[in-house]
Amino acid sequence: MEQTFMKEKKILPLVLTMSLPMVLSMMVNSLYNIIDSYFVAKISEDAMTALSLVFPLQNLVNAVTIGFGVGINAVIAYYLGAQEQEKADQAATQGTFLNAVHGLVLMAVCMAAIPGFLRFFTSEEMVVELGIRYSRIVFGFAVVISLNLSFEKIFQAVGKMTVSMVSMLCGCIANIILDPILIFGLGPVPALGIEGAAIATGLGQVLTVVIYLLYYFLRPIPVKLRMGCLKLNGRVVHRLYSVGVSASLTLSLPSLTVSCLNVILSGFSQSYVLVLGVYYKLQTFLYLTANGIVQGIRPLIGYNYGAGMYERVGRIYRTALYLILSIMTLGTVLCLLFPAVFMGFFTDNPKTLEMGASALRIICIGFPVSSVSVTACGALEGLGMGKPSLVISSCRYLLLMVPAAYVLSRVFGAAGVWHGFWVSEFLTAAVAAALYGKAVRFRR
Repeated sequence: MEQTFMKEKKILPLVLTMSLPMVLSMMVNSLYNIIDSYFVAKISEDAMTALSLVFPLQNLVNAVTIGFGVGINAVIAYYLGAQEQEKADQAATQGTFLNAVHGLVLMAVCMAAIPGFLRFFTSEEMVVELGIRYSRIVFGFAVVISLNLSFEKIFQAVGKMTVSMVSMLCGCIANIILDPILIFGLGPVPALGIEGAAIATGLGQVLTVVIYLLYYFLRPIPVKLRMGCLKLNGRVVHRLYSVGVSASLTLSLPSLTVSCLNVILSGFSQSYVLVLGVYYKLQTFLYLTANGIVQGIRPLIGYNYGAGMYERVGRIYRTALYLILSIMTLGTVLCLLFPAVFMGFFTDNPKTLEMGASALRIICIGFPVSSVSVTACGALEGLGMGKPSLVISSCRYLLLMVPAAYVLSRVFGAAGVWHGFWVSEFLTAAVAAALYGKAVRFRR
């Protein structure tokens, strides 16, 4: 089969071949997130605060659809490795349909919940109004987002990383171009303000889906979306959800974390809420880049595990770990050297700038050690072991992070929240190493 290179090619070139297109596309996607926030910040500081408060729900939509996409990816890769073509087609077809349903449900729920959600964190009516205006447009594209992410994971599962890269790049670049045009107006295009940012985001997603569909019909891939495969197969659906639910919960945890931290920080000053929102925009450049490597190894691990090549699975894991560690170490160095420069992209308020620079210097201590938990989660999902992956992420984002932030904030004030990040990363790394080691021994 076309995918046999996954078990034959040398490890480092294979991981780089699979990961680099995704790393590049994730870096551009991260750049888009930063630029999008940069333009919104030019509207007003209230607009940036509104974007920070909407982020948890927006991330929830992405988390559920990406997480289920991870399930699609892992199941397709496993069945291809086991030479079960019919089930691979069923996984692709049924997974795409179910993810579209998820997007539709999320759209309805988030649109209904957003006004009350925003008022829980702020009493500033302008912030609430801006958040509602932005989010209702963004959530209107939830089904498009679910289709986009389903196709992304399908193409990755069959090794077509370059197609995913090109599709994502085109969507992100279109988004970046449309942002200033739609936000501030250009020529016949009226200035739409924060609604313009939301429309630009949605149109970028539409373009990405169109490119996937064009490639799918013009250059067929090894798995097919077929009406004959649409009838739900209990075993396939169970596999999809066994990985997808855990991955979705894993990816949803940052939303809950941000909401909890917003509650703690708002007790000190709303400026800290803005700083937290900016940090999460900035950290995507690191963690989405690392996620590009995770996306590259996930089908490799699934395929080689399905083919019974367990020693090769371990070598793929170690290679990815070293690559992600390099990225995280670089991120720490940059945040220690230039924290004020990064914060300056989003605010010119001297007080907020100083608060943000101090936060970055503290938080970045935990970046390198987080490579252990990031790599372990991706590898476990590739093995089809969603539960231990969920345990690791729960420790990192909720079970350890939130209590640490709360307790330390009682001692050190708002700075204690920032210390909670690196404390939880060190503790989670120990948990991740233990769980991955146990899982590998069990699988063998």
